[in-house]
Amino acid sequence: MTIALEGRGIGKVFGKGELAVRALAPTDVAVARGEVVVIMGPSGSGKTTLLSLLGLVLTPTEGEVLVGGRSVAGASADELARLRRDHVGLVFQQFNLLGGLTAIENVRIPLILRGTATRPIDDAARRALELVAMTGRQHAKARLLSGGQQQRVAIARALVTDAPVLLCDEPTASLDGTTGRGVLDTLQHLAHAEDRAVVIVTHDERVLRIADRLIEVEDGHAFEQPRRAS
Repeated sequence: MTIALEGRGIGKVFGKGELAVRALAPTDVAVARGEVVVIMGPSGSGKTTLLSLLGLVLTPTEGEVLVGGRSVAGASADELARLRRDHVGLVFQQFNLLGGLTAIENVRIPLILRGTATRPIDDAARRALELVAMTGRQHAKARLLSGGQQQRVAIARALVTDAPVLLCDEPTASLDGTTGRGVLDTLQHLAHAEDRAVVIVTHDERVLRIADRLIEVEDGHAFEQPRRAS
């Protein structure tokens, strides 16, 4: 398996001196293409900090993050922005779609920001929507889509740059059981059939059924666990 994203001894401390608070102890984690890694833990445990470090949203206090085998230590803000855009897709619980735009218009946005030519943008956006089974609703306004459909569009938007890594923060938390299962099936398909590396931070026990590996975080310490039975 190809390692797509890795943290070597990554930890995070917020603040300095007497006000310093350790959010995450030094942690080793590697995510390969073709697998789903689930990160679970109580609120405030450090799991979102771990996801943010892997997603290059936060800079580790110690250790280093490697994207595609290359360390990003010392990278400039512009370099990190390019890595996030091209290699790491981020999916959030809130969807963050523009309600007045159609599904395909929302998916096009990352490629427009990149400066891609019009025809490749359209082809890539349709392909991304096809991956999440949303081709039939590509011209619907985002605000008229169901919660599950909006989450699928958000996933397509994260995938449209062909990012090999997909990081998801509570992607099913606001979805009902049937809709949540559909989104989980999509994420599992993207990992196993499309060879993406998928990382999911969640409180949702339903997510465990698609986990290839489970990491539990408690009080800033991360521990890999045997996969739980579904």
